[in-house]
Amino acid sequence: MAEHPIQPKHRTPGRAALSNPDNRFDRLTDEAIDDGWARDDELPVLRTVVTDEVPRRVITRNTSPDLSFDRSINPYRGCEHGCIYCFARPSHAYLGMSAGLDFETQLVARPDAPQVLARELSKASYVPDTIAIGTNTDPYQPIERDRQIMREVLKVLSAFNHPVAIVTKGTLIERDIDILAPMAAKGLLRVGISVTTLDNATSRAMEPRVPLPAVRLRTIRRLTDAGIPVRAMVSPVVPALTDHELEAIVTACAEAGAVAASSIVLRLPREVAGLFRDWVTETYPDRANRIMSRVRELHGGKDYDPAFGTRMNGQGEWAALMKQRFRLITRKLGLDRDLPKLRSDLFAVPPKVGDQMNLF
Repeated sequence: MAEHPIQPKHRTPGRAALSNPDNRFDRLTDEAIDDGWARDDELPVLRTVVTDEVPRRVITRNTSPDLSFDRSINPYRGCEHGCIYCFARPSHAYLGMSAGLDFETQLVARPDAPQVLARELSKASYVPDTIAIGTNTDPYQPIERDRQIMREVLKVLSAFNHPVAIVTKGTLIERDIDILAPMAAKGLLRVGISVTTLDNATSRAMEPRVPLPAVRLRTIRRLTDAGIPVRAMVSPVVPALTDHELEAIVTACAEAGAVAASSIVLRLPREVAGLFRDWVTETYPDRANRIMSRVRELHGGKDYDPAFGTRMNGQGEWAALMKQRFRLITRKLGLDRDLPKLRSDLFAVPPKVGDQMNLF
């Protein structure tokens, strides 16, 4: 045991990360040393802080060969959902913050995103294709209830008849059915709802501020009843913790109305590996070694292998078994299909006040 253990600065109820590791780009580090005077019950509760950002552009491009989209939008940086396994945590380092508690509590909102998006879509050189939202941080995290940036972004995309694919764990998406349903009817929209477990206790531990599994299943039903195609996303599958639920999750999503399903195994890039190891050791000490051993088996003996093609599916016998199980259950339930490509041919820049109208 260290002579002077590190003293926490805050109490962190409802947070998944147990620490705030140094930013990997910082040259200097600091530690708070316990001098014996502080008491845990006197520490302040760590609250969420939101800072506004004025972006120059909001459409982010990627050329990853194993992604189905080449552009995305993030209305927020950081995510209060606080999922311990979130692969987006390392992106907070580019803001000069930590992938740990900072990612969950030091959020950045982009209130001008809708106006900037409209300018980008209006450029003569812009060629439309599906924009993905929610692939880094969740657009329907709790602060969206008040900020409504995602809703305004959707209004812009709807006005331009622009295709969009949304991924979320947030049931707040139900609020926007009035915009989403007409877009879906035009072939401009699909939604992915992530369901990682059906067990409330496991969900609360892994993803402390995400709606409980049963509530997410209800959201699938409400979206599909409104004519919105929903893909069930069993992601991530955590070996030795949630993998035994695979068939049950897919079945529950199918019963809720999902029309397709996908699955991704746990991946732990950069700082996420250490955060997850600490969390699983603290939360599941009886199986932590087994979980991490299986994780390394999935990624060639390492906590994570970023190689394209295998990073999301894993490698080895366990990965092959999970793939086979998923294929069998989705085939049985009719969810083993690709959704139709979203339409780009309807895209048009809406007329502005003062524009000459087309006579023909």
